[in-house]
Amino acid sequence: MLSRTNLVILALALLAAIAGGWLQHESSQTHVPPGVQVANVGDLRPDIALLDLDGKERRLSGYQGRRLLLNFWASWCKPCLAEMPALNAAQHKFADQGAIVLGIAMDEPDRVRAYLTQHPVDYPILIGQLDSPSTSLRFGDTGEMLPYSVLLDENGRILAAHRGPLDANQLDRWLSPTTAP
Repeated sequence: MLSRTNLVILALALLAAIAGGWLQHESSQTHVPPGVQVANVGDLRPDIALLDLDGKERRLSGYQGRRLLLNFWASWCKPCLAEMPALNAAQHKFADQGAIVLGIAMDEPDRVRAYLTQHPVDYPILIGQLDSPSTSLRFGDTGEMLPYSVLLDENGRILAAHRGPLDANQLDRWLSPTTAP
């Protein structure tokens, strides 16, 4: 049986943990400007239009009917660049099964083009909106930290979101048409 002192310490530790969790949740919400709708798992993706590397507008609804992995990245983000070969391999592996990787560069277009000239990928790249509300924020990246990935089903519903690099096993689970994320 715990002594009275140990019970008090345990209760204070529990209260501190609860308060810390609440503060962390609240601080993540402070990045969301008033009136901005942030999509969450289970929501239908926002149908936004972004420019491709040739300056042509592409709507996310144009990818309807395919499992879609949105990968938010930047040319200055080392973990983003490190995961790109795995994303490229996953694109090759699952493209014939109806899945597609779509890179959304949260970066200046000239920097993106320069990087991709040296390190090409075989999946489409769009340029995300950097101004508030950023494209990644609208997809649930309230901390606006990269890399950030979002998995959409064939109907555009958000199945999963992940902060940080994805590994090959997670990419297999996410993009395989027979498994759930």
